[in-house]
Amino acid sequence: MEILKTPRVSLLARPQFLEPAHLPVQWKGEASDGERIAEFAGRLCYMSQHNPAGRTTAEYLRNILRQGHGSVFEHSQYVLLIEGISRSCSHELVRHRAGFGYSQLSQRYVDESHAAFVMPPAIQGDPALEAAWLAQVEAAQAAYVQAVEGLMARYAWVEDRVHRRKLAREAARSVLPNATEVKIVVSANVRAWRTMLELRLGEGAELEIRRMAVAVLRLLQSEAPALFGDFEIYRGEDGNESGRVEYHKV
Repeated sequence: MEILKTPRVSLLARPQFLEPAHLPVQWKGEASDGERIAEFAGRLCYMSQHNPAGRTTAEYLRNILRQGHGSVFEHSQYVLLIEGISRSCSHELVRHRAGFGYSQLSQRYVDESHAAFVMPPAIQGDPALEAAWLAQVEAAQAAYVQAVEGLMARYAWVEDRVHRRKLAREAARSVLPNATEVKIVVSANVRAWRTMLELRLGEGAELEIRRMAVAVLRLLQSEAPALFGDFEIYRGEDGNESGRVEYHKV
């Protein structure tokens, strides 16, 4: 049995900017494609491609953030693979709907006999709590395996083995805990990512999704610092990493 204590976030896709030859922008400074798309969209609104203020992309986007014109950020989309989070955490994540798309591992089809489990951050570091939690998830996994075996026997009359396995697993998964690990592909535009991060990085957020949000933020800041650079990671009063943002809900 694998016990996971930290999430893993991988970049699957980033924006690609194809500048139209008939509307060239007088670019200043280095920028990623995601940042350039947002700047291009903003300049199109006022036909300011000649860059009268001589701003770099980072300066231009910071001014957009300051003014709260977040609609231009909806054109840049990042797709992430998030692993090492629990089903409890993923159910919190998928509550964010506008601007998001999700594809999540199906317990109905996937055999969870060797599933990994995510230890809640609140339990980590306390030997007694960890031991009690581990015993509980081990018992739950054993109950799942036993249930699958019994249900496969009960549905032995179903000739299609794939369908028979599905019938067994969809019922047996009911005994698995919320701590069961999921893998999920998440796509969202920059405006949606910013809203989710602002809500889930705060010290009042549930610890596991806060930890996930910190990992997501670090990746997105490395990809597009001009779009996420106003977020700050700090150590909260509870000793866990948290985050705050300078420009709210643009």
